[in-house]
Amino acid sequence: MANELLLDTGALVSLLDRSQTRHEEFARFFDSWTAPVVSSEAVLTEATHLLGRIPGGRRTCLDFFLAGGALLVPSTLPSLRRCRELIDSYDDLPMDFADATLVVLAEELGTDCVFTTDHRDFSVYRIEGRKPFLIQP
Repeated sequence: MANELLLDTGALVSLLDRSQTRHEEFARFFDSWTAPVVSSEAVLTEATHLLGRIPGGRRTCLDFFLAGGALLVPSTLPSLRRCRELIDSYDDLPMDFADATLVVLAEELGTDCVFTTDHRDFSVYRIEGRKPFLIQP
């Protein structure tokens, strides 16, 4: 598979919020990563909401993307249709929209590597219904 790293909300919040218990671990991992990092607007939306409780948190989150910390990949109509299929198929979890966008990105980019705090869900999700994710760190 390709070597892009998919950036999930929990990892982004842990990376940007120094008060998070895993901040140091996530910062070390992120600093050592050399391949491209990609994420979705849904992840950005969730993260800016969660970081809103920290002074300057929303701005820091936006600045992270503006500075090239990760490439923001916008949704397309086909990707939104695939998100709907995934949300329906993982209804028992349930799968949220941000997670669905990352599974779709994995399928589109051919990557299986996800930077997340959400081991429970990403250990269940499958790329194209078959391939498991490689969860980092």
